[in-house]
Amino acid sequence: MKSFIKFSKHLQCKPCVELEMAIDTLNPNYCRSKGEQIALNVDGTCADETSTYSSKLMDKQTFCSSQAASNVSRYAAAIYKKGELHLTPLHGILQLRPSFTYLDKADAKHREREAANEGGDSSQDEAEDDVKQITVRFSRPETEQARQRRVQSYEFLQKRQAEEHWVHLHYYGLKDSRSEHERQYLFSQGHGLAENTELIKSPSEYLMMLMPPSVEEENEKPMAPSNVLSMAQLRTLPLADQIKILMKNVKVMPFANLLSLLGSGTDPTAVLRCVQQVALLVQGNWVVKSDVLYPKDTSSPHSGVPAEVLCRGRDFVMWKFTQDRWVVRKEVAAVTKLCPEDVKDFLEHMSVARINKGWEFMLPYDEDFVKKHPDIVQRQQMLWMGIQAKLEKVYNLLKEHLTPKKQEAQSAHPLLVSGEQRVNMAKAKVKQNYGQLEKEFQKQKAEMKSNDTSAKTDVPNIRIKEEPVSEEEPMDTSAHEGLNNGLVNGLHPAQGSMEPVNGHLPGGCIDRVAQELKAFVSSTFKKQFVLTLSELKRLFNLHLASLPPGHTLFSGISDKMLQDMVLDTGCKQILVPFPPQTAASPDELKVYALWEAGDTYDQHRQVLLELFSKNYRVRRNVIQSQLSQECGEDLNKQEVDRVLKDCCVSYGGMWYLKGTVQS
Repeated sequence: MKSFIKFSKHLQCKPCVELEMAIDTLNPNYCRSKGEQIALNVDGTCADETSTYSSKLMDKQTFCSSQAASNVSRYAAAIYKKGELHLTPLHGILQLRPSFTYLDKADAKHREREAANEGGDSSQDEAEDDVKQITVRFSRPETEQARQRRVQSYEFLQKRQAEEHWVHLHYYGLKDSRSEHERQYLFSQGHGLAENTELIKSPSEYLMMLMPPSVEEENEKPMAPSNVLSMAQLRTLPLADQIKILMKNVKVMPFANLLSLLGSGTDPTAVLRCVQQVALLVQGNWVVKSDVLYPKDTSSPHSGVPAEVLCRGRDFVMWKFTQDRWVVRKEVAAVTKLCPEDVKDFLEHMSVARINKGWEFMLPYDEDFVKKHPDIVQRQQMLWMGIQAKLEKVYNLLKEHLTPKKQEAQSAHPLLVSGEQRVNMAKAKVKQNYGQLEKEFQKQKAEMKSNDTSAKTDVPNIRIKEEPVSEEEPMDTSAHEGLNNGLVNGLHPAQGSMEPVNGHLPGGCIDRVAQELKAFVSSTFKKQFVLTLSELKRLFNLHLASLPPGHTLFSGISDKMLQDMVLDTGCKQILVPFPPQTAASPDELKVYALWEAGDTYDQHRQVLLELFSKNYRVRRNVIQSQLSQECGEDLNKQEVDRVLKDCCVSYGGMWYLKGTVQS
């Protein structure tokens, strides 16, 4: 069996060893078909000097080293002989693991074949590729700083490592004379205790010398575990940090379980003091606070909503569980206005989904804790009252949200309802609601008639103030029909001056809404340059979710208002010729682009947008030639890349406007 070894000297104080060992292909346990398939994927059909497997068979395996421990000063190699224990200090421990770089080479071959297959789509494409413009540049002399950065770069170190020569490795058995010679270096050369003065000490002093207190542990505290908790490492941290890490990972925990994880001898009073800083009491169990899971300046991985909005939504879910054992997901989504993925994350933190019932709190009510610690329970109830008051202001909660629902006795097995039963239940509910609505309508109609009769007696004494009439919808100025005792569509104006009336906003609010909407559209298009109406509406909804309650933009923005504001801010609609079989929605077919941004690339972007108003997708060489022809100058690669990055995306070797790619 042949073996080769390579020592890398260019990885900045991190020694790297690569060991290449031959594989016994004649062994009955070796799968020859798999070996041939791997060699074919890596090297292809033609064999040359650069082939990894020259025999067209996977006949060797490379092992690459990695550091087994960061601090090896506390380790030693020991050998026992004739009642003597000889210790040799270690300066490094390397662990060899299989290297799979040949798979990267196989992936690169596969991508090259795919690129070659996609290269010539038609004869017209081949004709376009025949003529290519070549730009010749002379490299500038490399500065010392640039050279140092290049030498210290990861690509350079990897290249130097690959250039290292393989050294043939000779293996000597355990009983070989050379192995015995090397093993003698593990024994101490001193023969008398007089020479080893360090060992003439008390056992405690000798242990102190052998295992001195580590200074690094004081400076470098153990990192907080992320996915897997090491209990030995966790207990080296302060009590508050231990509780925070445990609650952040477990999310919901009874107090008894928390005490058992912290180990025997932990003061329960101190644990109670610390757990209240990172968790809230829900049904006698402790649930981690929202700001611990979603720190400041973070956002949702699903929707990009800021952490403040996520904390409010999760607090609402926790508060609902303080009122009831069950929570309905649709109700949470309707109140919080968050995306379904975020709401599902909230519920999975503290509850379990039950078929045809909703989400049930995952732990039973902890009566023992509630009875033993009434003062803690009372303090937590006061905290929840404050949170409830805050949620009422933010979400404008109704009475149906504040009062807990009365749940019927839940059976052990999930309730199964047939389709016919659901239809009958729905019909009965519709009849019941229809009767209530009919009664309310008749009552309102009677009140309106009484108001009309009282208003007609005072008509001569009433003056009607003339207001400018909207061009979109003429205003009804009839005296008797327009007077409803100061009511507008049945609502008194004092109930909310910010609400739209007949689809129009009050005059004082229109300017503020227009300014806010214009600021949002301008800032969005200066970052994106090209947006479909669908993507713009999505970004606008995310912007609304991050605004405080009562903001002027909550008064109602229609699609027409949004599109008119886009055109007013200097953007233009690009009529992209989508293919006839496109599955895009109407909002995805409307593409808007910022026509003038005020920089040096305005002309280039306009040429590019004109090109896409005639073509759904364009090749890069066509774009570059059109830019050079229209702008009258030869653009380098960086300038073309800048223009393409602002407006386009690449897919399958072609360029599309942003948001128009149909996969």
